Amino acid sequence: MEVKIGVQYAPRELVLESAQSPAEIERIVTDAVAGDGGTLSLTDEKGRRVIVPVDKVAYVEIAEASSRAVGFTVR
Repeated sequence: MEVKIGVQYAPRELVLESAQSPAEIERIVTDAVAGDGGTLSLTDEKGRRVIVPVDKVAYVEIAEASSRAVGFTVR
């Protein structure tokens, strides 16, 4: 899964690839936002952890990872 996190006052969004299902990621995000103003913590496929203060999260986009075309392709 590809997860994009928009952070307030940051010019770029955080993008990570996760092996978790969309439902698991949604539950983690929902629990973090419903909490007492803590942090949102996600781990990518390589084991790196991304931690963002919940009060700075603008949006979270969850999508299937798309394969990128390399070279000249015709669709």
